[in-house]
Amino acid sequence: MSGAVEIRVRGQVQGVGFRPFVWGIARRFGVSGWVKNDAEGVLIGASGGQVDAFIVAITAEAPPLARVDAVEVVEVEGAFAGPFEIVASGGAGAETRVTPDAAVCEACLGEVMDAGDRRFGYPFANCTHCGPRFSIISGLPYDRAMTSMARFPMCEACRAEYEDPADRRFHAQPVACAECGPRVWVEPEGGDDPIAEAAARLRAGQILAVKGIGGFHLVCDALNAEAIATLRARKHRPAKPLAVMAEMETIERYALINAWGREALCDPAAPIVVLEEGEARLPDGIAPGQGMVGWMLPYTPLHHLLIRAVGGPLVMTSGNLSGEPQVIGNQEAREKLAPIVDGFVMHDRDIARRLDDSVEGLMRWGRMVLRRARGQVPGTIPLPPGFEGAPQVVAYGGQMKSAICLIKNGQALLGHHLGELDEALTWDAFLEADADYAALFDHRPEVVAVDLHPEYRATKHGRARADREGLRLEEVQHHHAHLAACMAEKGWPLDGGKVVGLILDGTGLGADGTLWGGEVLIGDYHGFDRFEYLKPAPLIGGDMAAREPWRNALARLDQAGLAQEADRLFGDKPLAMARMAAERGVNAPMSSSVGRLFDAVAAILGICPDGQSYEGEAAMRLEALARSSDLRRVATPFEGLYPSEMIRHIVTQRAAGAKDADLAYAFHLWVARGFGVAALRALVSSRAEAVVLSGGCFQNRVLLNMVIEAMSDTIVMLHEKTPANDGSLALGQAVIAAARCL
Repeated sequence: MSGAVEIRVRGQVQGVGFRPFVWGIARRFGVSGWVKNDAEGVLIGASGGQVDAFIVAITAEAPPLARVDAVEVVEVEGAFAGPFEIVASGGAGAETRVTPDAAVCEACLGEVMDAGDRRFGYPFANCTHCGPRFSIISGLPYDRAMTSMARFPMCEACRAEYEDPADRRFHAQPVACAECGPRVWVEPEGGDDPIAEAAARLRAGQILAVKGIGGFHLVCDALNAEAIATLRARKHRPAKPLAVMAEMETIERYALINAWGREALCDPAAPIVVLEEGEARLPDGIAPGQGMVGWMLPYTPLHHLLIRAVGGPLVMTSGNLSGEPQVIGNQEAREKLAPIVDGFVMHDRDIARRLDDSVEGLMRWGRMVLRRARGQVPGTIPLPPGFEGAPQVVAYGGQMKSAICLIKNGQALLGHHLGELDEALTWDAFLEADADYAALFDHRPEVVAVDLHPEYRATKHGRARADREGLRLEEVQHHHAHLAACMAEKGWPLDGGKVVGLILDGTGLGADGTLWGGEVLIGDYHGFDRFEYLKPAPLIGGDMAAREPWRNALARLDQAGLAQEADRLFGDKPLAMARMAAERGVNAPMSSSVGRLFDAVAAILGICPDGQSYEGEAAMRLEALARSSDLRRVATPFEGLYPSEMIRHIVTQRAAGAKDADLAYAFHLWVARGFGVAALRALVSSRAEAVVLSGGCFQNRVLLNMVIEAMSDTIVMLHEKTPANDGSLALGQAVIAAARCL
């Protein structure tokens, strides 16, 4: 190519050292011109030298945190004279992508641990390859004035680094040092060395609230059973697993790590990774009844300094009151967390938006996102082929594991995990996120997508907005959204034809007005048919059935003709009243939910029959029990998706002395084979080419592996980068709404 060109680079190209990278390769190839950030990404003017090689290198050699989606080259008149330079950002707006927060890089960590470096012991060291991004930004373009670092003027040394294109801190917006940047302290009565003071308190068994990137954590010694019990008692969190932070050498002693696990732990997103226990064991109070623990590496210099000073693993769980969003402000922490903690590790860099830790699980084939949050948002997902002309869409997800999705310019931005919208403060956080994303990404939707359920708060909010602003409203059935979310993540084309979907979850309002949750669907982005489903049973007590597993066990036992067994197991419960409600259909809607079937079997096997202390506890304990079984092959009663014979089998075998672990394993296998055979029938009937597995039940590793085995040589699409649970509903809603407009 001869002459001058303008090069438009789109993608995740701001806040990742892209301009100095371009400056460096321009010098290498003898190119003249300029590079700048603007509202659409990075714009480059170039001429002379080896321009063609320069253009190739833009993609081939991009910085570690960059993601180049497109490089568009246009020839222009004239030529650029003089040395290549980096010029000031141009224009407001938000056509580009904001970079997620990233774990501290090895270079910065080396400086923090080097007694001869000026950043030795500094808890906020960062560069263009690491550090806070989304958690501190207030607007675009991504410049220091638009971040929480605006209040910290740089010292001369930091300014020199910031202005030197050859330095890895060139235009690293959070750049700072102990002389000019944020500081950390301990309350109450902290000393001159806050890290040493905090470590001493943790070793003494205290519980501290530690301010991180996306919010506060509640922290205690992960080897101190008494401290763990105290934390649980104060937070009113009796059994929900606690995450643990440690260095890799420690994790290797306590957990089984394969290549996928190591990759996930070392990812710049630094997620919590759920790993099987190793030979060394943490106290039972970390993850009661699970056999697995969520581990993460330290991802800020502050975390590294604290972990090394303590000399062992630390519990690092969300700093919030039970059911509320994570605390992010210093005064908010003092007011809300004081009854839980013995002290605080504070700093004075503001957190612009609360972000929980991301969570990943490991399957046989690799990684699966369970909670999409810090480090993974606001990363975008390219829309599949056929969606090029999609309008701007906002989708509001469901009631549980809420998240918002935006569609714009061929990309879907699935927002961060917000939580359960029944909680008033989570609802406030949802409204804040809605306004925040719209402003930050200059989003002006033409279409609003919501769940079919009229009583979901997100649905009401979306309907009201559509009515208020005169926008097109699209209502999307819950399980169709699950199906489409997985299809979109995997890039299934708009005209790719129908797929079979196994959608197994708790409950969602079905197209027939009943509650679904064990579905075999045949569909695409435009619509679906319900091919088969689990035989329904009443949810006695409505929402109470999701909290008290005995109610589901009663329904399934009675359905199987085992009323006497129900009387024996749950005789202390109001069975007569419950049965009357089921018979008359009073607050006992029929449901095909597989999630509630898991609860029923768990209760029959004695697993938290009276109540669950957190969502999914019974099913998670049942999965852990199945993992402990020695069975590899077992004969299971099979009669389609009608569970009564299976329930009778469990009861009779247990009475005959069978191990609960083996019965839990057999139950998983019954579900997997039942739905697997149904999916194969649907494939033959529809001539579809692939099967989608979605819904929260597919976070169960035992079930997922069994279903995949039952699929034989069939093409199976699975969630990896988006959650199989309701955390991806908004993505499915958004692409379905977009498809209806095309």
